[in-house]
Amino acid sequence: MIHENWQERETIKKVKCIHTNAAKYIVNRALTEGKIYDVKNETEEFYFIVDNSGKVSGFYKDYFQEA
Repeated sequence: MIHENWQERETIKKVKCIHTNAAKYIVNRALTEGKIYDVKNETEEFYFIVDNSGKVSGFYKDYFQEA
């Protein structure tokens, strides 16, 4: 139940959003190109970050590069 306390968890690392060109989903409402985000959790495919809404959300890693 790691998701219950993601907001309070320590930041693992920081990543920079390099694009918001999504094939299936609208991500430009939650991400801003060029902005640096705090990573709260990471899997092979996703970063779980605090997005523009202030909530933790999962995004594909291809939107980011390590800051």
